[in-house]
Amino acid sequence: MKSNLTAQVSIDFKAPKARVWKALTDPADIKQYFFGTNLVTEWKVGGTIRFIGEWEGKSYEDKGTVLKFEPQNMLQYDYWSSMSGKEDKPENYQTITYQVTEKDGITNVQIIQDGVTEESREHSEQNWKMVFEGMRSLVEK
Repeated sequence: MKSNLTAQVSIDFKAPKARVWKALTDPADIKQYFFGTNLVTEWKVGGTIRFIGEWEGKSYEDKGTVLKFEPQNMLQYDYWSSMSGKEDKPENYQTITYQVTEKDGITNVQIIQDGVTEESREHSEQNWKMVFEGMRSLVEK
């Protein structure tokens, strides 16, 4: 059974919304701050999304489906990690949602990851903070 718990992280960037959106969706940008991950997707609702790379010497291919895509505002996909140790079946997918807003030259990104456990929530939140700090150095140049 899927957990109702969510991991949530909100971060502000001193960068225009269009630049932050590009960093969230452009494979070349993502590779720079997301642990060298290769993103493969066309950002079409119902289309596939794949994250391919290597972590601590182990190859991985995580995958999911694009659920929502509203340019410069919101994107959502479900996601299964090959490193999770769980079977590739629907109940083992999590939903990742990014919401992007801008006010007075500051762009906020809120990420919500559903289906986490009490044990994994803090780990997920720390991971997202680390990812976003890497993204910050890219978009605030």
